[in-house]
Amino acid sequence: MNKPLEKKSFMEFLKAHSLLILVVLSLTMSSITTVTNSMSSSHNPNKGAYWPSWAKNFPPSSIDTNLFTHVYYAFLSPSNTTFKFETDDPTALLLKNFTTTLHTKNPNLKTLFSIGGASEGSLIFSRMASSHKSRKTFILSTIEVARKFDFDGVDLDWEFPKTPKDMKNFRHLLHEWRVAVKKEAKANDTPQLLLSAATYYSPEVNLDNIHRKYPVDSINENLDWINAMCYDYRGSWDLSATGSPALLYDSNSNVSTSYGLQAWIEAKIQREKLVMGLPLYGRTWQLKDPTLYGIGAPAVDVGPGDEGQMPYVEVEKFNAQNSAKVVFDLSTVSTYSVAGTSWIGYDDVRSVALKVAYARTQKLGGYFFWAVNGDQDWKISTEVYAASRTWSL
Repeated sequence: MNKPLEKKSFMEFLKAHSLLILVVLSLTMSSITTVTNSMSSSHNPNKGAYWPSWAKNFPPSSIDTNLFTHVYYAFLSPSNTTFKFETDDPTALLLKNFTTTLHTKNPNLKTLFSIGGASEGSLIFSRMASSHKSRKTFILSTIEVARKFDFDGVDLDWEFPKTPKDMKNFRHLLHEWRVAVKKEAKANDTPQLLLSAATYYSPEVNLDNIHRKYPVDSINENLDWINAMCYDYRGSWDLSATGSPALLYDSNSNVSTSYGLQAWIEAKIQREKLVMGLPLYGRTWQLKDPTLYGIGAPAVDVGPGDEGQMPYVEVEKFNAQNSAKVVFDLSTVSTYSVAGTSWIGYDDVRSVALKVAYARTQKLGGYFFWAVNGDQDWKISTEVYAASRTWSL
């Protein structure tokens, strides 16, 4: 069990945290050479965010579009029988308002609609991807929706392909999708739609005792990028102990952001197509003993929030209202708050900034947030955007 940071000698600090120091030094040197290198850079990194369509108190007009390059409408789901998208009038109004509002606020912003999500599950996509006919129906319907509502692209959030066969069919889907998008763009003399996918944090998925691996070669060939979901490592499904839900490092396991991103790189994904996920929410627990409150401390139940989850904006309110003890854990690059028996693990400005620094030194394609309404005062988004201005690919 990790403990709160203790005072150490300078040499002990250097030894324990040499990698993070190298990251900071690398960023410093990078900023010095920005002027000479910027002319050779091809494009800027992704700075994305998902907007949950059920966020009634946070409409698209509330989004600060100057802080992002891509914003995703979450979510749409196809029919589970025809695999076409059947948008009713209220949904159609939401979609049109989303793209019109965001493009008006920032004409350079790219909008995508995301398909699926965690609550949709995997079965519908497994069935859709299982034959050429159903894949074609689905693909043509995605293009139709994108053009009808003026989206710049489409994002698939299939959580997750369950079997090796699903991964094989996912490969076919990506290839056929890219072919169709190219054909449509050429026929209508329009820019190709962007294609992205939200994926597991690692290229190898070991859930439900079934091992499967993403088709990295097909991703490189057919997708513009992937959004690796580098969060939800810990949560209400395990109430025995507290945990950092999106830690950068974990010396005790391979469930961490650094491990997942390095695994993608070792699997030969093109680095500029690998986008790191960042959560704008925390996971909560109720401590068994308030005097034992480090990462991995014994817990007995979920803590405050909705089913053990709390948006970052609410975490800040909780901290202020309860005079919470806030601890930044450098060994994992994560933050937690404690007030009585309430424990919240989350990312704050400091941990997110270090993660983005890490992604930048790894020459990744950018970052994205789930979800944009978790940072309503833009504290994290503003700091990270400013810190990444000199990041180019």
